[in-house]
Amino acid sequence: MTTDVAEPVDAVAVAPAADPGFLQRYGTSIEYILIPSAALIAALGVFGIFVFLFGKNPLDLYFYMYQGAFGTWFSWQNSLTRAAPLILTALCTALPAQLGMVIIGGEGALLIGALSATGVALLLQSAPPLVVQLAMACGGMIGGGLWIMLSGGLRQFRGVNETISSLLLVYIALAILNHLVEGPMRDPASLNKPSTREIGAANMIGSIPGTDVHWGLVFGIIAAIASYILIYHTVFGFAARVAGGNIRAAKIVGLGVSKLILTICFLAGASAGLAGMVEVAAVQGRTNANLAAGYGFTGILVAFLSRQNPLAIIPVAILLGGISASGGLLQRRLGLPDASVQVLQGIIFVFVLASDALYGRIGFLKGKS
Repeated sequence: MTTDVAEPVDAVAVAPAADPGFLQRYGTSIEYILIPSAALIAALGVFGIFVFLFGKNPLDLYFYMYQGAFGTWFSWQNSLTRAAPLILTALCTALPAQLGMVIIGGEGALLIGALSATGVALLLQSAPPLVVQLAMACGGMIGGGLWIMLSGGLRQFRGVNETISSLLLVYIALAILNHLVEGPMRDPASLNKPSTREIGAANMIGSIPGTDVHWGLVFGIIAAIASYILIYHTVFGFAARVAGGNIRAAKIVGLGVSKLILTICFLAGASAGLAGMVEVAAVQGRTNANLAAGYGFTGILVAFLSRQNPLAIIPVAILLGGISASGGLLQRRLGLPDASVQVLQGIIFVFVLASDALYGRIGFLKGKS
């Protein structure tokens, strides 16, 4: 005997978002997207209020920000160019975070990487361009890697807080750059703005064919993908995450915590050092004070917004690069200072830090009524 009455389970289609099992499985992933997005929107809202208090229309603000960041192909290229160093400097914070470390010295590693890359290029002026470019990349990565590894070593062997030491090393790196650029490495022809000699047009890495975006963007994307594979799909990455979860337990089970810390810090610094090399070989053509543009500090914000996920760093860096690129248009059309985008970045950072308290506290994302 048959019946045309369907079972309730077949008759009622349960939406995934209403399925407690679905939320229990994917609630954490949804949090990692929802909470940073909400923090970003809230920061834009607060920034709009400030702009309104100064007599500007917030809707005009958002429109010109979009136009300056992604409204045209030129804007896109500008945003992607600014995103390239942000991806690499964000990795300088994201990689040590897997071990529970807070490294904020990407700016210093970028400067040391730029100096190292420039020094290598000036020593190998007679070598073929490809050899010089590869040597610059290696020099920049080694210089930046050793710089951040110093902070990791101070934490592991001397008990010095890595956040403080990495920040202080930024100012030491800036002092070293100023000393060398204004002294031993100075180009005598650079009268008004001290700088090193040019690395040579043949040694510049150029742009991706068909665009004005330099190859640094490709380097950054490759580095982010490689970092993701290293952290989430290798034994080394698993050991790093175990040590980051409980470093005392990692020592008890025999993991080489010192080796993990030094290796991760070196890789983190190498990423930022490569960003310094790219800025020299693709943008500046020499080393000078212009390299201290704050990419290392903005990279910290990118890393926090992406929840230290190397793959998520790529779109977040493009978004922050776009916000930075829109500063000129806001200045021309609304009369806002070009530095207003830095104020916005500061507000975003505050909201992102404050939003950390929400993780694990949103009941409906855990399958609870």
